[in-house]
Amino acid sequence: MNNKIGLLVLLFGLALACQESPTTSEENTRPQEKTTERNNSDYYTEQHRPQFHFSPDSMWMNDPNGMFYYEGEYHLFYQYYPDSTVWGPMHWGHAVSEDMVYWEHLPIGLYPDELGYIFSGSAVVDKHNTSGFGTTENPPLIAIFTHHLMEGEKAGTTDFQYQSIAYSNDKGRTWTKYEGNPVVPNTNKIKDFRDPKVFWHAPSERWVMLFAAGDRILFYNSPDLKSWTYQSEFGLGWGNQARPWECPDLFELPIEGTNESKWAMLVSIGKEAANGGSGTQYFIGDFDGKNFTIDTNFGKAIGKNTNTARWLDWGKDNYAGVTWSDIPGSDGRRLFIGWMSNWQYAQIVPTEKWRSAMTIARTLSLRRTTEGLRVCSQPVKEMLQLRGAAKKLGAEATNYRLAEVLVEAKGDVAIELSNTKGEKVVLGYEAATNQYFIDRTESGKVDFSKDFPGKSIAKRATKGDGVKMQIFLDVSSVELFGDDGESVMTAIFFPNEDFSSIRLLGDGVETAQLFELKKTW
Repeated sequence: MNNKIGLLVLLFGLALACQESPTTSEENTRPQEKTTERNNSDYYTEQHRPQFHFSPDSMWMNDPNGMFYYEGEYHLFYQYYPDSTVWGPMHWGHAVSEDMVYWEHLPIGLYPDELGYIFSGSAVVDKHNTSGFGTTENPPLIAIFTHHLMEGEKAGTTDFQYQSIAYSNDKGRTWTKYEGNPVVPNTNKIKDFRDPKVFWHAPSERWVMLFAAGDRILFYNSPDLKSWTYQSEFGLGWGNQARPWECPDLFELPIEGTNESKWAMLVSIGKEAANGGSGTQYFIGDFDGKNFTIDTNFGKAIGKNTNTARWLDWGKDNYAGVTWSDIPGSDGRRLFIGWMSNWQYAQIVPTEKWRSAMTIARTLSLRRTTEGLRVCSQPVKEMLQLRGAAKKLGAEATNYRLAEVLVEAKGDVAIELSNTKGEKVVLGYEAATNQYFIDRTESGKVDFSKDFPGKSIAKRATKGDGVKMQIFLDVSSVELFGDDGESVMTAIFFPNEDFSSIRLLGDGVETAQLFELKKTW
């Protein structure tokens, strides 16, 4: 979430918010107006439109929000402006899926009101009806979000952000805002005071809320999701300190192959990430319901006031990602999705009817590597249903449109995507530096931002010359998962003609296979 936009966009957005945004619960449920109809033959086939990634039906989208699982549905809310393809008065867009692969667009979930725009946040299933908004037989769904009062920001105040809640009793289809909002007022007048993540901490039998406050994370507890008490803070001096910190998440992960577990905290920053601009760092430690304490060895590795942060994704285009709440214990996975863009150029990428997409859903895990504990990311197993025919991949060009590529190699290896116009993206592994890379310098439309073209790199968390890569190729993006998810890179691109040719470069390849993928829209 980032509101550093042009003055004209701010003024235009403020006018729309004041004149057009509904302010009552009844108006909050009005149907979403669509500029693109599903029955059109060209629906979801515009140039650069992702074919197996989630993107908005139309207009602007950024951070994923309010993600929870309930009665067979994965809910995905997201920062949404339905009246333009650039950032404006924020709403919560809404979609559901039974498998995180095929998505259905639903009407807008939350609209701006007299307390402000609806910025990022989370949602939970209140299984024990602690809030009193439902019953134990029909537990309420609770959305927790930041209200952002644009009038306050424009007036130069510092208390224009605060945390509020809304509830639903119909499987998330309609939402009623709590009349006692805000539930966490900004009494200390902190300028960046936002993006609440809430979860139930069973050992202490309390709800936990963490959110970003400038250059640190604040922790609050509550028995009922309405009354919150400050507990502690974390972050000052740790990792990358580019302000403001945003979109935190906190969850426990078992360490693979052991009986141990640790807590992982995600924190996104809008600038100065690994390859420039936006990115998500993480911290490993312990949590007792009130305090997060960084793991000793992990803390030594990243230090204080240094730029040795650990990155969840080294690519330029995975930001503000968070995880789903209320995944059944029988599943047990920690499931993640991120916004596939970068604030350096998100508002000026060359798309017209819509702007931005999400990454594919990923399973997070915690692994001991030769370089210490790492949070690893791998595509969810549900992606397997998209696989079609398999092809052997080699030095000769192979035709493709949507694909998953599996490569095992020793030494240098690269994969080149290209089209008939001579545009290309090259990605792979360099043995001399022990790094993965994605180079989109000659990928087509690159002149809309000086920060877009170039070569990004990812440091491996494992030593040795044997590498494994799993790569997902959509019409305008690539997601590279190295070493079973220890090193991950995501990048978008905009060729003037879709890439349709793929070939291997380098002599270190041992096996290489391409699976054609089905589209999901």
